[in-house]
Amino acid sequence: MRFLSRPAFLTFPLLSLSALFSVLLPLIMLSPVARAQQGPLDKSAPQGITVEEIIKRFATKEKEFKEARDQYTYRQDVKVMTLDGDTPDGAYQQVFDVTFDDKGRKTKNVVFAPQPTLQRIQMTEEDFDDIENRLPFVLTSDEIGEYDILYVGQQKQDELSTYVFDIAPKQIVGKKRYFQGRIWVDNHDFQIVETYGKTVPDIRKKKGNENLFPKFTTWREQIDGQYWFPTYTRAEDTLQFSMGSVRIREIIKYTNYRRFGSKSRITYEGQEVQKAEPKPGDQKPPEPPKPK
Repeated sequence: MRFLSRPAFLTFPLLSLSALFSVLLPLIMLSPVARAQQGPLDKSAPQGITVEEIIKRFATKEKEFKEARDQYTYRQDVKVMTLDGDTPDGAYQQVFDVTFDDKGRKTKNVVFAPQPTLQRIQMTEEDFDDIENRLPFVLTSDEIGEYDILYVGQQKQDELSTYVFDIAPKQIVGKKRYFQGRIWVDNHDFQIVETYGKTVPDIRKKKGNENLFPKFTTWREQIDGQYWFPTYTRAEDTLQFSMGSVRIREIIKYTNYRRFGSKSRITYEGQEVQKAEPKPGDQKPPEPPKPK
């Protein structure tokens, strides 16, 4: 998000690379917004399984989940507010449906988008990309080599028993964006059920030209009895711009998950296999008309 010294469109600021790693320790020491009832953190080693095996298993399951989520439609409701004390004094909202077109390609259809009233910040391209791709954070076996992952213990989340890890990018490559913070992994399904942290890096090019990002918590719920899907994200943070600080609140809801029904084809050596025509004897006789 970018700071605005005068009324205009939305934007958000970023951190310098030196500031990036200096925020990691206080970031993971801060308590996330409590939505699930958390038990005390047990720092003992896991029993019956190594930390390396836990990481390998949840990264594999996360890749399966990411591929499965790409086959679902859902609605996403995004609200971003600036706060004067506890009172909102500007807002941005967009509600959109993620669906598929008649060729099976994923599309985004905006269903509600009132005129933004933000006056002190401006939403940036990075904000919208983070909302779509990093706030519902997924850490797969394809991406895990990019992160330092530290086991910190075990913790109850309501009735769930979870393994807790702190993660940070090993290095910032080009303009690529990363997640930095803490994740909770269910010890039964080996999937992330909660995420707390922020996207990095913040960007400070010069005074008055900063793009900063808030800390957030994302919770997941089990959908269709198999995978844990993001259902709620909340951020409440004060962004420290060189021109002044801005307190913001961000709430994102993910609802109406539905698996997309696509037609399947059977192929053999690159050729589609046609279904065999039913034999005359295999066809059911027509049902007699029902009496009126």
